[in-house]
Amino acid sequence: MTVQPFDRLTATAMPLIRDNIDTDAIIPSREMTSVSKKGLAGGLFAGWRYTAIGGRDPDPAFVMNDPHYAHARILLAGRNFGCGSSREHAAWALAEYGFRAILAPSFNPIFRGNCIRNGIVPVELDAQIITQIAAANPVTVDLIAGTVSLPDGSAWPFALEAEAREMLVEGLDAIELTAKRSADIAAFRAADARQRPWIYL
Repeated sequence: MTVQPFDRLTATAMPLIRDNIDTDAIIPSREMTSVSKKGLAGGLFAGWRYTAIGGRDPDPAFVMNDPHYAHARILLAGRNFGCGSSREHAAWALAEYGFRAILAPSFNPIFRGNCIRNGIVPVELDAQIITQIAAANPVTVDLIAGTVSLPDGSAWPFALEAEAREMLVEGLDAIELTAKRSADIAAFRAADARQRPWIYL
C-alpha cells in the first residue's frame, strides 16, 4: 500500500477557515529542502506557525499551536484551498503531519488530485456547514457512507467520484489502481493483437 487506507475517521478538526490559502502558505518554498515526501511536516504553514521566517519558535496566536488541536487529523478550510502552484509537497506536508481529511467549500483541482493520491480525503461542503462544524468536536468523516457527522447527530453528505473513493479506501496510487485491472488489460492486448498483429511486431 502506498498510503494508509481510509474508511472512517473520528478526530479533532482544526479550523483554519481562510479563503484562497495557496500552496506556498501550506509549505513555503524555503521549507522544501528535498524531493522526498519525508521531513516536510515541520514546515507546514511555517509562515504562520512560527514567529520568525526560518525559525521554529511557535506563534501562540496561530491555531496550529493551540494545545486543543495538537492531535487534529481533520482540517477545516475556506474556499479555493490549495490554489497557487501545483507543488505536490503541499499534500505531502499535510499528510506527514497527520491530516487525513480536509473540509472546504472548494479546492484547487490540481491540489485536490494531489490529496487523493496521498491519502487525504478532500470533502466539499458549504461554507455555512463548515462554520457549524468548527464549533463542534470531534468530527466523523465516513468515506464509505459519504457523510460528515457530529456527536449531536447532525450529518451532511458529500460527493466523491468512484475512482477517487476506490484509491482512498484501498490506499492505492494511480499505478496500483491501474494494476488492479491487469487481467483486463492483458485480455485487451491479446484481442487487439489478433485483430492488428502488425502493431505488435
